[in-house]
This record gives sequence, C-alpha cells and structure tokens, in this order.
Amino acid sequence: MKLAVLLLSMLPALAQAHYGMMECWLSNEGEALVCQAGWTDGTGAPNYDIELYDYDETLLAREVTNSESLVTFQTPTDDFFVVFDSGHEYAVEVDVEDVKEVR
Repeated sequence: MKLAVLLLSMLPALAQAHYGMMECWLSNEGEALVCQAGWTDGTGAPNYDIELYDYDETLLAREVTNSESLVTFQTPTDDFFVVFDSGHEYAVEVDVEDVKEVR
C-alpha cells in the first residue's frame, strides 16, 4: 500500500515534465540557418548548446542559444542535421529536409 501511495504521489511531477523542441529556418537569402530551441510548455531554452552535423556525423559547428533561444549558423552546402540535446530524455534533431523556407 505504501508503494502505491508513493507512486501516485509522483504522478504530478511526471505530468509536469517538459521536453525539448526546435524549429529551424533559412534566413538572409538562404545564407544563414537559424534555429530556435525551447520546451513543450512554450518556454525558451537560452544558454544551451546546439550542434550542426553533416550526414557523416562530423560536427561542423556548435553554438549556444542566446537570450531569445536562437542560434545562427552559416548554411552548409551539403546535407546536414541540427541537434538540441538538453540532457532531458531525448535529443531533438532537425534534418535539412525539415528546415523551413527563407523567412
């Protein structure tokens, strides 16, 4: 019985868990890749590393999100993906195919 009460008391904390999310788009006529990281509760993720990789999983660049949870990279000429690994459950990956058009 004590175990059941303990497990039930943990449910509110589990319900409040937030997961990372990220959106990327091209800017400056496609020359810049901009990504914004945040959490599923709508809050931003400032001061987190965002990593840019090629398809051989070679790290091309690493930037830290600014106060608006944004990072900017020079757009690679080859295929790439971007990773936001908050250390919370699962890393978020945005593939070149999922990058939005120029804003």
